[in-house]
Amino acid sequence: MWTSNRKMEGHSEECAADQGMVTLGGDPAAVYLGGERRWVSLYAPGGYQWRPKAGDKVLVVKAGDHRELPCLVGKRPDWTAQEEELPPGSVRIHSGTGTVLLSEEGLTLKGDEVALEGEITVNGQELEAYIEAVVYQVLASMMG
Repeated sequence: MWTSNRKMEGHSEECAADQGMVTLGGDPAAVYLGGERRWVSLYAPGGYQWRPKAGDKVLVVKAGDHRELPCLVGKRPDWTAQEEELPPGSVRIHSGTGTVLLSEEGLTLKGDEVALEGEITVNGQELEAYIEAVVYQVLASMMG
């Protein structure tokens, strides 16, 4: 009995999740959790990609039988005084100066450039046809 309990002595169990600070960004990342952990796997919702940068405050979930596999699952939002409050039920995606806001009011894009690819429609109408109709209305109003 004594020999079987010897392995457990001095062994403190890690918590299942912890907050940390990214020390090396990317995927995999390095995170300080009371000591630096390297090769921390990065997880995100399906279809979404992101890369943490050094200094980000993050949430790390520890998987495995002995919680030996740290997994970076999220970043704490940077709430600044310059940023508008996020309305309930809304989603904001931002990186650097570019921002996309999805809310009940619609879609808002902010930044230096917006690049769209593929078929683009406005209220079910192809973008080119929509622009053509707007130009026609403007010309018609100018002609009287």
